[in-house]
Amino acid sequence: MTIEEATLKTEEMTMNNGETPLFRMSLEEMGRGEQPESKDPFDWGLPGQLSVKDVAIYDKFQKEVEKRGGDFRDTVYSFGECEGEPHTLCRWLRARKFDYNDTIKMVEEATECRSLPKSENYYPDPRACLGVNVGVYIDQYPQLYSGYSKNGSPLFISKPGKLNIASIECATSLSRLLDFHWYVMMHDFGDRLRKKKAEDPDFRKFQCLTVMDLEGLSITQINSKVLGVIKEQAFVDSLCFPETMYKTLVINAPSFFAATWKIIKGFVDPRTAGKIEIISSKSKAHSRLLELVDADQLPSDYGGTDTSTIDTLMVEAVKSTPIEGLKRITSEIISIRSHGSITIELLAGEEMDEIFMEKDPAPFSAFTI
Repeated sequence: MTIEEATLKTEEMTMNNGETPLFRMSLEEMGRGEQPESKDPFDWGLPGQLSVKDVAIYDKFQKEVEKRGGDFRDTVYSFGECEGEPHTLCRWLRARKFDYNDTIKMVEEATECRSLPKSENYYPDPRACLGVNVGVYIDQYPQLYSGYSKNGSPLFISKPGKLNIASIECATSLSRLLDFHWYVMMHDFGDRLRKKKAEDPDFRKFQCLTVMDLEGLSITQINSKVLGVIKEQAFVDSLCFPETMYKTLVINAPSFFAATWKIIKGFVDPRTAGKIEIISSKSKAHSRLLELVDADQLPSDYGGTDTSTIDTLMVEAVKSTPIEGLKRITSEIISIRSHGSITIELLAGEEMDEIFMEKDPAPFSAFTI
């Protein structure tokens, strides 16, 4: 079908389950027509900005996706059809610079990569896939979703400067972290995208604004195990969830991070790397965040007026532990050769009700309180 033959009317196709229509655009709408090509490199390859050549490739890819169906199509529509056909297909095509054969190969490889997680429904129970209470894991590596950016993208805040890789290895395993990552992408992140879509039918850019807060990061935390986890997760994201990064702000970066960034940069696509901003000044970071996020959506410890990340993390930790009346969780990882102790301070009005051991101690161990 040529562009001239395409209908001008935007189409909708009912999903197989009959719940939500699949948003479609005509081939002519997909092209930029008389509009000049956008000078913003990140606008390239978006619906309404395609060249005549790219429209033809888009049309061919769309037909192949519908022809193959099954797992191949499920991989493309990983977040569901609510994203809409134009933005979904363009995400995959942009990731391979609108090379048809490379895009088909990418979807095939992604289908294989996600076959095992798919058979497990992408690990819907985070406690089960980690093998430890989620609150314990988050306490060793604080990270959370908090509000939305001005363009509708979920805001994700990660604090590698608080990362304790030794504690994480004690509480769970590095291999289980990848299972948890599948849970986060398909259930947590995916649910937030679908929720935003339900609230705003015009929301179509399924992307994420990420803040990587490196405050407190030491060079000893950047070891081969940490880099290995980063590399593995980056591989899954770039292969199975292409073009889902809106922007990433690396803030409070220590002076040695420049060398580390050169290593990490090698794990990501050059176009993706171009979306990453490194900001060392806290005040400049807060100003930049307020350009991207409304104050009421931004945590107070990052320059906004929303609930602080510390309070939100505590609430989420309590929610993940089904104990009636629970107000606060504190976790400690103890490495003992002969003997050791920890002290937990109780606040006014608090009582310590229960102590849980997430990992079985050696049979000769004895504990007293």
